[in-house]
Amino acid sequence: MIQTRQLAYRYGNGPELRFSDLDLAQGGVLLLKGPSGSGKSTWLALAAGLLRPAGGRIVVAGQDLGALQQLAMDAWRARAIGFLPQKLHLSEALTVSANLALAQWAAGVPDNPTVVAQALQALGLAELAERRPSQLSGGQAQRVALARAVLLRPRVILADEPTASLDDAAAQAALELLAGTATRLGASLVIATHDARVAAALPHAMVCAIATAVPTGAGAA
Repeated sequence: MIQTRQLAYRYGNGPELRFSDLDLAQGGVLLLKGPSGSGKSTWLALAAGLLRPAGGRIVVAGQDLGALQQLAMDAWRARAIGFLPQKLHLSEALTVSANLALAQWAAGVPDNPTVVAQALQALGLAELAERRPSQLSGGQAQRVALARAVLLRPRVILADEPTASLDDAAAQAALELLAGTATRLGASLVIATHDARVAAALPHAMVCAIATAVPTGAGAA
């Protein structure tokens, strides 16, 4: 589950960003809607423990993030959060399977090729295991990034503008993949988007509009 109360963040000496309170049940779907610069990416970073709130409280997957020190936060994030960024950050020096294995190393868990193979198989990527990212289509690369994000079976999946630059068919496929993967894992899914197609494709999702969260000049993503 995810719960926020009076959640706020401040960039440097800029005005304080304040976000609406919300409660999302475990396994639920939340859409953070708003134009670029409204604070969607900031909210995701707070939920992932990448930023510390300036005020308020945020509980993610049952963990009060304000109670964690940095090392504990990093360990919690590796176990509980699957993050699908807008820029996929796949290493060109590594094969697809090695990119996933790198996620195991980063989380401090033992290298397990079987887990990597199973994740690739679940997302229809088994035949791409030995390719490099430059040999993938955009849709394939996004699937690889999602496989990496859910490799350790997180309790929460955070996706930042996953339909950006995709045509209608590709956007629908990406959303079905995200929602289906979250359901398979029993994970909560949070999608930050300014794309109206996302709400249409996920009509049962909770919607949080945060277009007014960022005061003029705050400079948030």
